[in-house]
Amino acid sequence: MNPSSYASLPERFFARVYPTRVSAPKIVKLNHALATDLNFDLTGLDALALANLFSGNAVPQGASPIAMAYAGHQFGYFVPQLGDGRAILIGEMRNQAGMRRDIQLKGCGRTPYSRSGDGRAALGPVLREYLVSEAMHALGIPSTRALASVTTGETVRREAAVPGAILTRVAASHVRVGTFEYLAARGDVDGIRILADYVIDRHYPSASQAKSPYLALLGLVVSRQASLIARWMNVGFIHGVMNTDNMAVSGETIDYGPCAFMDSFDPATVFSSIDERGRYSFANQPHAAGWNLARFAETLLPLIDADPQRAVDAASEVVSNFSALLDDCWLAGMRGKLGLSMPEQGDRQLIQNLLDAMQRNQADFTQTFRKLCDAARDPGADATLRGYFSNALDYDEWVPRWRARLAREAATPVACAEAMLLANPAYIPRNHRVEQMIVAAVERGDFAPFEALSQVLSEPYLERAGFADYATPPQPSERVLQTFCGT
Repeated sequence: MNPSSYASLPERFFARVYPTRVSAPKIVKLNHALATDLNFDLTGLDALALANLFSGNAVPQGASPIAMAYAGHQFGYFVPQLGDGRAILIGEMRNQAGMRRDIQLKGCGRTPYSRSGDGRAALGPVLREYLVSEAMHALGIPSTRALASVTTGETVRREAAVPGAILTRVAASHVRVGTFEYLAARGDVDGIRILADYVIDRHYPSASQAKSPYLALLGLVVSRQASLIARWMNVGFIHGVMNTDNMAVSGETIDYGPCAFMDSFDPATVFSSIDERGRYSFANQPHAAGWNLARFAETLLPLIDADPQRAVDAASEVVSNFSALLDDCWLAGMRGKLGLSMPEQGDRQLIQNLLDAMQRNQADFTQTFRKLCDAARDPGADATLRGYFSNALDYDEWVPRWRARLAREAATPVACAEAMLLANPAYIPRNHRVEQMIVAAVERGDFAPFEALSQVLSEPYLERAGFADYATPPQPSERVLQTFCGT
């Protein structure tokens, strides 16, 4: 393992700290495919050695453990110092494409940024992040990855005493909007420049050739976030806690706390127990992301132009592009979900009419779009889809207009249906399935549901025999109404 390049930055950016040993670590899951991609040689390591490695009991040679400092706006309120309170960046590895990847242990003990926290993670949230982050990757959505999860042999106190666990997280980097805010709050313009140069070198090298590199950096981050949030919206994902310290400037989804996927389509859907006013509801995610990007832009103003007003004007123009960029990405994604590849002016209305009908009828988001793939190939599939709508006339009114639109595509209906299968997953991490998996693991030490769900979600676009139940929405008694943060 290589030392973290972030650890070569000024000491005020982080704290040097080692993981706290745990008593009896045990591997729950090791992502062998990801380890291979990272060129992580685990040859000759037995189960105990692997458990010690991925719990932090044994720090790899060449590692440079640090806890990163950052600030953040949490539900709109600024907290000038947060930081890695239970996570330690161990080092970096290069994957087979030559890209640097951070290796971080999450839940490995207290750091100088822990405040009143214990620095530990509970098993349930670790399994949730492992499963959902890998599912997002399989869905084709930029995300941090999960390399391993281990139990610690110790308990942590949350609402009750629960098993402790540690997640090994892999990321393009762990630099957040809140990292920039940390330096800006201290008036550290030199530090902001150093951090911006680091991000440009690591993620956006083309910005270094621009006339205004830091304005170009802002534009590139805006563009990546627009694409990312649009992809969330295309699959019904709800992050749950879109604070600025949970927005990675790399454009990856990061920090899977009270995240969830919608079942019945409703733009106002909120699952997070701490989001009492719906700030980060499904429909509000684009607005929240734009707000976060405005905070990022504010930190860069001293670098963009020495004249404050010119800096504000230039940055505002770039951030104002976010909504249009996201809308274009979202519309392209929704066209793909309906088998449309040749844009037409009426497509937006056609899409919105379907979503409105789904909302009125509490139709399942994922299953409706998946079954439309069958309907594109065979109108006989309409019988199944009609059953998803409490008022089947809403579907009957919409579907002829969609078929007329499909008929204007150059591709055949069969080809359109095949393309739709690659845009509409059969399987998502259904909230009730995730909850059942956590209960089994935490209360009974049974990891079979976790393994089964991991297998299903590894190929979400491929329907396989024996897995039909995993595509089924929850029964009323199974519905999960709230999800919880792991801190």
